[in-house]
Amino acid sequence: MYSEGNIIYFDPFYFKNGSASTRKYFLVLKNMGDSAILASLPSSVIHLPSFVDIKHGCIDIPESCISCYIFEQRKPITKCGWAFDLNTFLYGNWLDDYTLDILKETYQIEGVEYEIIGRLTDVELQNVKNCFKNSNVVKRRYRKLLSE
Repeated sequence: MYSEGNIIYFDPFYFKNGSASTRKYFLVLKNMGDSAILASLPSSVIHLPSFVDIKHGCIDIPESCISCYIFEQRKPITKCGWAFDLNTFLYGNWLDDYTLDILKETYQIEGVEYEIIGRLTDVELQNVKNCFKNSNVVKRRYRKLLSE
């Protein structure tokens, strides 16, 4: 379930910081052994300046502290041909690590608490990783993990 490249849909997702739970997609970027993973929470909310073109791929503007990977709406990104309905954004400064034991305890029933949407194509996963591992906006330890 928590394999690199998997997109998981949680209903609801419980945020680590205690924010209100909500339905949320979750993209596993790196498996860090038996105990933790590095992940991104894709968002359909645009947090980019108006001068940025919304097109599929990596946006890196270090002088504005922007590191973002964009999935264009309806463009297939998984091996099974699945696509987001809306333009969807992965923000480099929102990458986070999650403890597998807590995730497994919290989300136990597939089809009720979560759904595995699919796995990013190998090219798409590599593009996302390259975007973030080469960005100065992303935490150094995460860049190092994505380079391994």
